Amino acid sequence: MTANNSATREELKKLNLAFEMGNNVMLYLDDIQHCNLEFLQKFISLADGTRKIEGIYNGKPKTYDLRSKKFCVIMAGNPYTESGDKFQIPDMLANRADIYNLGDIIGDTADLFKLSLIENALTSNPILHQLSSKYFDDLYPLIESVESGNPDGLELKGNHTKQEVQDYLAVLEKVVIIRNTVMAVNATYIKSAAMEDSYRVEPSFKLQGSYRDMSKLVAKVVPIMNDTELQTLLLSHYENESQTLTTAAEANLLKYKELTANITTNELERWNTIKETFVKNNKLKGFGNKNEMAQVLAQMMQFSDHLAGIQEVLKRGLRSNGKDEL
Repeated sequence: MTANNSATREELKKLNLAFEMGNNVMLYLDDIQHCNLEFLQKFISLADGTRKIEGIYNGKPKTYDLRSKKFCVIMAGNPYTESGDKFQIPDMLANRADIYNLGDIIGDTADLFKLSLIENALTSNPILHQLSSKYFDDLYPLIESVESGNPDGLELKGNHTKQEVQDYLAVLEKVVIIRNTVMAVNATYIKSAAMEDSYRVEPSFKLQGSYRDMSKLVAKVVPIMNDTELQTLLLSHYENESQTLTTAAEANLLKYKELTANITTNELERWNTIKETFVKNNKLKGFGNKNEMAQVLAQMMQFSDHLAGIQEVLKRGLRSNGKDEL
């Protein structure tokens, strides 16, 4: 592998340093959906019984034999790349590794995961950063107060003024709404990624609800923000995120609006049209564009749509006549 820039070279140096250290090492690779597949394939021999891998240290190539040594590799990634393309772990690597979907194994730690979204975003917001620097553990009774809707009996250990406590509560009210939205987006993303394409009834959902999204949103929250401004903040964020998906931008944004119950009548009509078109195209996908059977089926489906349209017009006409007679 060759490094095309200084940042990449530094990462490769860290990687080879881990091999050189050899024992009592955990090598963690994040966001592997952005990695070249050829790079990931380098780890195949390390994941199987040979436990060997090629590396370079101090400019000299070396073969590292990690048998009988405490050395593990952990990789983390998302089902889709930033452009919305499906990410696939190389088969030979997947066959030799233990693979977990974090959305499926949260189990009874769901409350801790919900809390972690807020904990990790604290420093991105000036007011919450002030709270964490004064007395971090005061965050938990404040969140409990916001979620229960009962501010009475709030006991804090830090030296906070009354105005500061009011600001904490005001910001956390918005943060909890953001957290719930981000989690809903994340759950929809995981469910969509796990579904076979042939079973889909709507385009795949590729917007994410990550710690990064949470931090970017929380950074813009201020105490005086109202509900409309908060929903605008959320929508603007996911509008920007959807633009990286190119052709899937419209469908994903409409799905987000449906998910958050902020979709207009015209947008809902457009979303239903997109889903209907998707289902039709999905049915014909297996035949190919040039297949005569596919062309016949397409014509039959179009004919069926026209009949349904005529039927709907007749129904409206009958209803209208009935009203006139009354």
